[in-house]
Amino acid sequence: MNPLIPAYGTASLADLSRSLLAVVGMDDDNPLELAPAERVLLFLVDGMGAELLRAHPQVAPFLSSRAGRTLTAGFPATTVTSLSSLGTGLAPGEHGMLGCQLAVPGTGHLFNCLRWTAPGPPIDPGEWQPAPTVYQRAAAAGVSVGYVGPAKFETTGLNRAVYRGVRFTGADEVDERIAGVRRALAEPRAHVTVYYGDLDSIGHLTGWGSAEWLDQLALVDRMAERLAETLPPGSAMYVTADHGMVNIDERIDVDALPALREGVALLGGEARARHVYTAPGASPAVLDAWRETLAGKAWVASRTEAVDSGWFGPRIRPEWLPRIGDVLAVPYTDCAIVSTATEPKEAAFVGCHGSLTPAEQHVPLLEVSTR
Repeated sequence: MNPLIPAYGTASLADLSRSLLAVVGMDDDNPLELAPAERVLLFLVDGMGAELLRAHPQVAPFLSSRAGRTLTAGFPATTVTSLSSLGTGLAPGEHGMLGCQLAVPGTGHLFNCLRWTAPGPPIDPGEWQPAPTVYQRAAAAGVSVGYVGPAKFETTGLNRAVYRGVRFTGADEVDERIAGVRRALAEPRAHVTVYYGDLDSIGHLTGWGSAEWLDQLALVDRMAERLAETLPPGSAMYVTADHGMVNIDERIDVDALPALREGVALLGGEARARHVYTAPGASPAVLDAWRETLAGKAWVASRTEAVDSGWFGPRIRPEWLPRIGDVLAVPYTDCAIVSTATEPKEAAFVGCHGSLTPAEQHVPLLEVSTR
């Protein structure tokens, strides 16, 4: 089985982001060839992979009836990286948000890019992710740029890294989010994003396809239908996700396997996309040990091999290279590489994501238009 290399440049989330700018009249770069509209709404559903949605058409009849296509999330297939690709229009190798937990070069510690936490001095979002956002570009061109999502996200480091330039509307309940979208779309030229994250959260806890997850998918479907009903004339709504998900049937605990600890200085990434940072001089031995231990379960590559294979995109900025693990371990069976000692909550997740499998990489792109 070969890794599914994301379709950077033709059918990835970064390409969607650039095409949405073209929808509202900016730039000539429109890789997805989306049609013009006065207003565009992006409904971003965390964790709603294309294969997951296709498996349950009866639960999501509105979304399942929409014509659309499939995009690839990017690597890793995780929220931090995908939001950054959407926020900048760049592949991960250029925006530098290369996973959930990354080493801060020269410090000997990890940075959690989702929670924006790390030992030592605070990390400036504008320095960690310095690329201009698509929202800044749109606002500078006179487009009204809105984001509607949970109020607690407004001041987070991740939001300040990838949503610079938006007019933020904090809205926790579905009705509040729909009302916020309606107000944002009242502008004559608008680019609006509305986010829903509970499908992913439930998937982590109970697995995709569980009764609780299906209840969330039905809620998402009804929300999409209600959002479509709010569209003014001359508008387009696109529905997508940041990644898919797989259910875990095997956990490989690094803390219980000396072969996977020897020579390892830091264990970053997440259960389906591990960045393994090695002690000085230990990279070759760690690479061999991880390949031998995970044979038949995961793709294990050196940093150079992963970069040269295009996992992070066709180009990578040299300054981002030290953020990547010396060794990367990416499962392709339904297993998770966990650390019960340092990540007890995450080690118990039923649903996980991050890898280069179709179930995690493929996300839907569905369209509703009042053009």
